[in-house]
Amino acid sequence: MSAKIRFTSATAVGLVLAKVGHPQRDEPLQTSKEVFKISEHDQEPLAAIFLKPFKNLTAHRFSHHSSLDQHEMNACAAAIFAADDGLLEKGCDIAKRLYAKSNHPNIKSGDLCISLIKDIDIDGTLTQGLCILKSESVVPFLSISTRDGDLQLHTEQGINPEKIDKGCLILNHLAAKGYYVLTFDRSGSDSRFWVRDFLGVVPITDSPFLTNKYANMAVAFMEKEKKQQPSTAADAPPWDSSNAARDAITYFEEKENFSLHEFEDEVLKTPEAKAKFAAHRSQIEEEQGHRLEDNFEISKKDVTKAKQKIRSMMKLDTGVEIRLKPALAAKPDTILEHGYDEGKKMKFIKIFFNEDLAD
Repeated sequence: MSAKIRFTSATAVGLVLAKVGHPQRDEPLQTSKEVFKISEHDQEPLAAIFLKPFKNLTAHRFSHHSSLDQHEMNACAAAIFAADDGLLEKGCDIAKRLYAKSNHPNIKSGDLCISLIKDIDIDGTLTQGLCILKSESVVPFLSISTRDGDLQLHTEQGINPEKIDKGCLILNHLAAKGYYVLTFDRSGSDSRFWVRDFLGVVPITDSPFLTNKYANMAVAFMEKEKKQQPSTAADAPPWDSSNAARDAITYFEEKENFSLHEFEDEVLKTPEAKAKFAAHRSQIEEEQGHRLEDNFEISKKDVTKAKQKIRSMMKLDTGVEIRLKPALAAKPDTILEHGYDEGKKMKFIKIFFNEDLAD
């Protein structure tokens, strides 16, 4: 269900605004009394600002244990897409839902913007979108104006579009399966609140999602396993954990389809490693609230992304840090040598070079 999305022709046509306080601190909820109509010349630039954070995000869909008909956010989106005049009522309902879910002491109050977006290109078809943005802080900005023939400087408080804290874009696509939903939470700490409690979405487990999850999981697991091996004077070099991670990534690069059984036999190999990886995978499944499939088509673009995350820096306990460029990180043995000094009872790394390029 992976989709190709373009925002170049999108326009924002209406806004519902809200100030969402914290119910446990007796802070009120204030919502728009009417839809804010966006002037025609502002529709394209506002859409560009609103939609900028939603590039290259994992796709989600609304999910309910019983039926999508019982899902409040899904019902609000469906009503707005069915008739533009439902934006005010259902937009306020969305704000009320967010307020009702904001009981945890770590959740911050903030400004909510709910915008109806038209002409989003998804797989070549123009469709509607519902953009929900929450900003939890305001920043000062400067404004220069003319008065009595002279220039004056004013300071005001406002929302920085580059630092929107939380966001959701509901696309009128795959409605029967819970819509195509993109979401982000810059804080990370409250993602469970935003993604599960408020939005009620789960990831769409398509090829890019599964490739990304398994490839990153494999990299993290292999590096962790190497680090946890008993320390001895004859240890493998510090960069060996990265080499192990690259071995795992090689599987994804060489295969067209992922098979968990095949991955276990070719990469993990030992019963102990297979059991540990299974436990590692189960923990991730429990944290995310859904099971990962055992077989799927591999997305090569997401393999490249995972490969770039393999660590290229060694942090040593003596305070020394060695950073390698990506091309060199794949073959560190060409300029690095690892050993053990019996006199100092310490490991060492020897670096070979031709000249110092620092100014």
